[in-house]
Amino acid sequence: MDLLAQILVNGVLLGGLYAVMALGLALVWGVLNIVNLAHGAFIMLGAYASWYLYTYLHIDPFVGLPLTALVMYAFGYVLQRGLLNLVIRAPMFNTLLITFGLEVVLTYLAQIMFSADFRTINPSYAGNSLQWGPVVVPVVRLAAFGAAIILTVGMWLFLLHTRLGMAIRATAQNLLAARLYGVEPRHLYATTFALGLALAGAAGGLYGTVSQINPYIGATLTAKSFAIAIIGGLDNPLGVLVGGLFLGIVESLTALYIGPTYSDVASFGILVLVLILRPSGLLGRAA
Repeated sequence: MDLLAQILVNGVLLGGLYAVMALGLALVWGVLNIVNLAHGAFIMLGAYASWYLYTYLHIDPFVGLPLTALVMYAFGYVLQRGLLNLVIRAPMFNTLLITFGLEVVLTYLAQIMFSADFRTINPSYAGNSLQWGPVVVPVVRLAAFGAAIILTVGMWLFLLHTRLGMAIRATAQNLLAARLYGVEPRHLYATTFALGLALAGAAGGLYGTVSQINPYIGATLTAKSFAIAIIGGLDNPLGVLVGGLFLGIVESLTALYIGPTYSDVASFGILVLVLILRPSGLLGRAA
């Protein structure tokens, strides 16, 4: 029973990180209708940005998260206006090709800049932990989980209660009606994509505190984010949070009772079931 409690806690902590990883992908997909195959590469860049800030500028990885997110926001805005906006109305296959090409280029550039060696972000408190009865909780994982929850809930409140957030939701639901109310699509699309990259950068910074990073982690993170976004639902940040928590717990239980090599099998098996039984996601709006 003690082992099960520890595994469940580990799954919840992992699921919070999964949720913020998938949130940027769900936002871009839901508003721009772009399945961003480079999403994991952007998470990887965020992880390296946090690693650089910590290693060379001695900025704590959690303190440096806003700076990482800001840099990725600026990069995302320029990238969307300068490149992706050219294919925003093109068939989805074209956007898949261009984002896949971005993923390849970014991975190659990261390998040149940082080499293929594994990097870690190890602040002075990395080995500290809290103990609640039989359950041991690493401080870094708990802090990453807390930051992930704050980001996810903050994005939900932003979309619900701010003028820009309401404009983003309106554009996702009905572009023509949004334009009639004065929404300028090109700026809004670029802002949405930039927000998606800012979330990806923050997720990368959190990921770097709990796991090793190298230039090749992007493809795996994209696949995981894709599964979580589908399971939770594209139109609800809280749905993405639920999807991430659910998947983190399932993967942890699978690793305990079946074996760690079957965790991904369980994840994508659940994805298939959700697509069959509830295509809109666990908390998505039914068609």
